[in-house]
Amino acid sequence: MAQETATLAAYVAELKYDDIPPEVLDRAKVLTLDFLGSAIRARREAESTPSVVNMLAALKLDAAGEATVFGDSRTWTPAVAALLNGTMGHSLDFDDTHADSSLHPSAPVVPAAFAVGEMVGASGREVLTAIVAGYEVCCRLGNALDPTSHYARGFHPTATAGTYGAAAAAGKLFGLSEQQLVYAFGVSGSQAAGSLQFLVNGAWNKRYQVGASAMNGVIAATLAKNDFVGAIESVEGKHGLLVGYTDTPHHDKAVAGLGTTYETMKIGVKPYPSCRYTHAAIDAIIALRREHNLTPDQVKRVEVGLHRNGITLTGDASTKRHPTSIVGGQFSMFFTGALALDQGRFGWDDYTRLGDRAINNLADKFDVVQDETLEGRSHPFGARVTITTEDGVHERLHDDPSGEPTSFPTAQAMSDKFITLARPVLSSRAQSFADAILSLERFDRVEQATALGRA
Repeated sequence: MAQETATLAAYVAELKYDDIPPEVLDRAKVLTLDFLGSAIRARREAESTPSVVNMLAALKLDAAGEATVFGDSRTWTPAVAALLNGTMGHSLDFDDTHADSSLHPSAPVVPAAFAVGEMVGASGREVLTAIVAGYEVCCRLGNALDPTSHYARGFHPTATAGTYGAAAAAGKLFGLSEQQLVYAFGVSGSQAAGSLQFLVNGAWNKRYQVGASAMNGVIAATLAKNDFVGAIESVEGKHGLLVGYTDTPHHDKAVAGLGTTYETMKIGVKPYPSCRYTHAAIDAIIALRREHNLTPDQVKRVEVGLHRNGITLTGDASTKRHPTSIVGGQFSMFFTGALALDQGRFGWDDYTRLGDRAINNLADKFDVVQDETLEGRSHPFGARVTITTEDGVHERLHDDPSGEPTSFPTAQAMSDKFITLARPVLSSRAQSFADAILSLERFDRVEQATALGRA
């Protein structure tokens, strides 16, 4: 035990924009833009969005404020904006993923940073610094939790470790001292919650609990700013995060290389709007389909081998073979694999094929199994696909899905993804907003950029 809470707090308090390597800042801007594309589209199209907005109205929590909700025409109070942006940005399941920790860093961190950044009149540089601080904290805590153990306990790391990342970003923008950040992390430990029970019925909890983590991080930092005394040692303590949330804690991973090794550079982006554990298999299916000119009627059987985490999240045939909801589809290796095999592609609009007879029939040919050769690797997202046809057997192993740091998309590809998602909501302003986010450091006040993201 090496006082991980205090070490992380000191790192956040002392971090300066000029300390961060240019490539890390550039990557943070691209990741932020990628996340905002999902948030903007989900404001209009995610089926869960009206329920959250109506809840806020029913509880009189929908007052006007100074914070942007991306894709919306009005402004909200900061904590509520963080909630909405976090919920919506995670709703399409199209947001970034950090492979080692198996969590989505931008979803809790970016909403907290923008909400507080607008609240305090921060510059673009200050917001970028806070986003990097938040990424580093939540990814490192996700590593320390050991995602396999954390998942086995039934926890969703984006919502648990993500609360700390959101508090780090918010606390950085408030200018909290090291002690105040320790207290903010202490409050975060009481709010870190996220159950995997949503997997049973394709529930919307997954989206909401990530938005709640963004909001809770803002609340934790605001309490600390106002002299609230939070728990100390909330990461490593007797009843801390690494005791209550995992069976195999790795304390050293919370702080190893802090300030020199940037977990931000290990964050990957998604080419498909589904659980990251489905992506390597989708890549392999599309590649095999193209290489061998496969058509669905030629296929007799498809076996997909995944890491056990992928089985937990996407491979239960009894509940996931024929999903009926979008969340169910996002976490179904059977549905996403069948789509890829049928179409040779997979995008957000393809969820209209939920319940499609042709897709269900093709999904019946899929078996999803645990592949022992994928265990013990540095990343758990690989897949082995074996397709049996009338003419023979075709197999392909993908160690990592596309979009990881080793195959990070080009700037043009990232821009195209954002414009495809955002243009139906922002119309002609989508490009101007993208340009603003990708040059965020030029803005003396971040609200000059965020205002372009309102519908």
